[in-house]
Amino acid sequence: MKARILWIGMLTFVIVIMNFTPIVASEKEVYYSKQVAVLVYHHLDPDVQGSVTITPKLFERQLEALQRDGFMFISFDQFKRFKTQGADVPDNAVLVTFDDGYESFATYAYPVLKKMRIPAVNFVITKDLDDPTAPKLHALSKEEIKRIRSDFPKIEFQGHSDSLHQMQDGKPFLTNKLVLQGVPETEDQFKSRISQDTLTMITKLTELNAAREVNGYAYPYGSYDAQTIALLQQAGIKFGFTTTNGITDFAGDPMQIPRINAGSPYIRPYSICNLIKRAARNEGNNPQAARHFHAS
Repeated sequence: MKARILWIGMLTFVIVIMNFTPIVASEKEVYYSKQVAVLVYHHLDPDVQGSVTITPKLFERQLEALQRDGFMFISFDQFKRFKTQGADVPDNAVLVTFDDGYESFATYAYPVLKKMRIPAVNFVITKDLDDPTAPKLHALSKEEIKRIRSDFPKIEFQGHSDSLHQMQDGKPFLTNKLVLQGVPETEDQFKSRISQDTLTMITKLTELNAAREVNGYAYPYGSYDAQTIALLQQAGIKFGFTTTNGITDFAGDPMQIPRINAGSPYIRPYSICNLIKRAARNEGNNPQAARHFHAS
């Protein structure tokens, strides 16, 4: 009798589980399809917070919140196939990016990404590879890039210029002619400087096996125009990442990819999901109304 009761109890449990499982599986909500939300971070610091600096704990909690809410992380390779071929991406697709190539990426971000098996892209200022301790915020070293690439190849390193991440009189090097010893650059000198800088950047990253193909570029300070886009494309860049807030689809210009600034201490884990959902809802709005985040 006891065996019969135990058997009935187990059968009831199995039936309940079988009936419950499809309900759970069907509850995943689709916020957007055939689109990708590109998140951007800069610097992680356990003790200091700023406009583009957050703690490693907040970073991890943001990613956990996104996973719980049904967002799906994709690699840069997946993203590129989506943008060039219209290849499928999962619903609620997210690409994680970092700008500037800070050492904090290796120290704090990489362990979290590796543990959670989340792909990412870091846009590196390649002149800093020659002396990573020279900048106030130390940069990634060549050895760190090699180690990360060998350990977790779904993390890639693309370009944030070689030495154009600077300003002269408040004007970004990338989009403005320089004045050297009182003499402004000629048009040919300007074009040559942009082209050579981009080729140098690509060469340095290629030699490190920093990516399967180095053809992505985050515009320094978010500054770009039609002329510099053309010069970058001639040098081999196919994907340009901006500081315009938004979400991208297959039809969007691959040289003007919008991103969402997730690296602010004001973006708590409970709000990052809503931030992406709002960007998805606003897709298609007048681009003149697009917001920009502070880029460094």
